[in-house]
Amino acid sequence: MAATPAVGASAAAAQVTVDPSAERQTIRGFGGMNHTLWISDLTPAQRDTAFGNGEGRLGLSVLRIPVHENRADWSREVATARRAVEYGATVIASPWNPPAQMVETFVHGDQSNARRLRYDMYGAYAQHLDDFYRFMRDNGVNLYAISVQNEPDYAHDWTWWTPSEMVRFLRDNAGSIGTKVIAPESFQYVKSFSDPILNDAGALANLDILGAHLYGTPFQNFPYPLFKERGRGKELWMTEVYHPNSSDSADLWPQALDVGEHIHRALVDAEFQAYVWWYIRRSYGPMREDGRISKRGANMAHFSKFVRPGYVRIDATSNPQSNLYVSAYKGGSKVVIVAINKGTSAVSQPFTLVNNTSSSVSSWLTDASRNLEPRGAINVSNGSFTSELPARSVTTFVTG
Repeated sequence: MAATPAVGASAAAAQVTVDPSAERQTIRGFGGMNHTLWISDLTPAQRDTAFGNGEGRLGLSVLRIPVHENRADWSREVATARRAVEYGATVIASPWNPPAQMVETFVHGDQSNARRLRYDMYGAYAQHLDDFYRFMRDNGVNLYAISVQNEPDYAHDWTWWTPSEMVRFLRDNAGSIGTKVIAPESFQYVKSFSDPILNDAGALANLDILGAHLYGTPFQNFPYPLFKERGRGKELWMTEVYHPNSSDSADLWPQALDVGEHIHRALVDAEFQAYVWWYIRRSYGPMREDGRISKRGANMAHFSKFVRPGYVRIDATSNPQSNLYVSAYKGGSKVVIVAINKGTSAVSQPFTLVNNTSSSVSSWLTDASRNLEPRGAINVSNGSFTSELPARSVTTFVTG
């Protein structure tokens, strides 16, 4: 009979091989939403915590803001967006409703007062989106992209669109918008909403970023073969989620590790280029209401602080054993590895970096009692090193 490992001993795991020559998607960044009509704006100190990348900061590199239907509210989003830009962040924007004069009501299922954009207002709506882009540009924020509609398929409280309406707008009107265009931002990455865009050459020509939300989307639905086939030259962004819920504290542990796994799967299984949370500051978000980084935020920061815009995901053994998730990225001469151990035992994990001449790796750890704690350097010999991954933890490694 095999001997029982001593309590606290590290289990050995299959080797993780990281191959920097096997490039996947370019990462655009990690971020969150600021919506000043629904919750109060980030304070100056909170902006620095969100978008700065020093100790005790999240290192977010994407800010999402709303395109308010009333122009008088546009200026509300400028201050935080300008500070994010000063930190080098990318800013995107999404509308919930067109201006009221562009909307009509209709019957949608059991909803008698559902809203949709009037068909004779498509051109005016494109002008509205372009006006917002120009307003922000004139106020020091050069929007990277603007969305056609937030969650057009889950719009009981805002404006509905059908896939054919979205295709029509993209094909006939979106080309007049002065920045990149995001669509469709389905609430659950519903492929039947985006398939028609990918299958219409005219609509696809005016789409720059296929945006998706991942509310309740099962992991097996993360891959999108049709996008890989038809979306060449387009970007793929996850533009909104909270996970696993909005009811629990973001400091609940080990539940917060679910965020680390979710980001891993969004990048590895779905091959998204960006991962954007819902509210940046919220009881269930990466920043607590008191401005401190939460446990969920620490999981996010293991990616956002180290996998910077322009880094490229590279091949790595992604699931060397049950409950262990590994992904890797490169930027210049650096290689970044993020390892999430959701298991209840520590793991002694060997890593091999193909054709890598680094002599050491630095690492940072988050577990039940620590948040992004720096650990001692680990020697690398012939591209290989071994590190203990504590039970229920996330570790980021960066080559020297």
